[in-house]
Amino acid sequence: MSRIRCQIDQLTPLSDTVFKAVLTPEQALAFKPGQYLTVVMGEEDKRPFSIASSPLDGQIELHIGASVAESFAMQVVDRLRDDSHIEIEAPFGEAYLRHDSERPRILIAGGTGFSYIHSLLDTLLRQGDTRTTFLYWGARDPDAMYLKAVADQWAERFPHLTFVPVFDDAIEGHRQGTVIDAVCEDFVSLHDYDVYIAGRFEMAGAARERFRQQGVLDAHLFGDAYAFMK
Repeated sequence: MSRIRCQIDQLTPLSDTVFKAVLTPEQALAFKPGQYLTVVMGEEDKRPFSIASSPLDGQIELHIGASVAESFAMQVVDRLRDDSHIEIEAPFGEAYLRHDSERPRILIAGGTGFSYIHSLLDTLLRQGDTRTTFLYWGARDPDAMYLKAVADQWAERFPHLTFVPVFDDAIEGHRQGTVIDAVCEDFVSLHDYDVYIAGRFEMAGAARERFRQQGVLDAHLFGDAYAFMK
């Protein structure tokens, strides 16, 4: 783990409640796809965010879900907006991409959990990986699925990738319900898959219980939340 000072190059809205931050580190950051960093707000105040960019990039991209009601994240957005530089600590996390696995993958995101998935998929696709991959992304409505156009383009371009958007609201032509239900409906068994998941802790916990019933092996289930759960 290193502490690195970064120049704040960009802060732009991706939706009403999601911001993209682009940082240029003053020294190279070595990390694996799927790891996360902390933004140093103070010596006793370090806030975690998934790294959305690939290690193939020189810059660091974050997707920050923030609204007035979510002061924890909005305070970081305000700092990024007001300052020219910020310090981060990285890398963290054991839910990184397992390049050596030959199993097909199921990638699952809830809301801005897509930032974690973005790092995995962007790396895999740029490296020419063609292993069967399923992407499930759950969100409230199309506006909340802030990079759906990118996921759609990936699925159109790469025949080994299947993208399944799932919405809370009823949206014509799309699945409605929870992303966990959608995965369990589509797969009789998860025994032979690597499953990567990112979203709220309660979602990750519920997913683990359901997926265990579907045969997933804990050794093949990856999510940062599980490091903090029994």
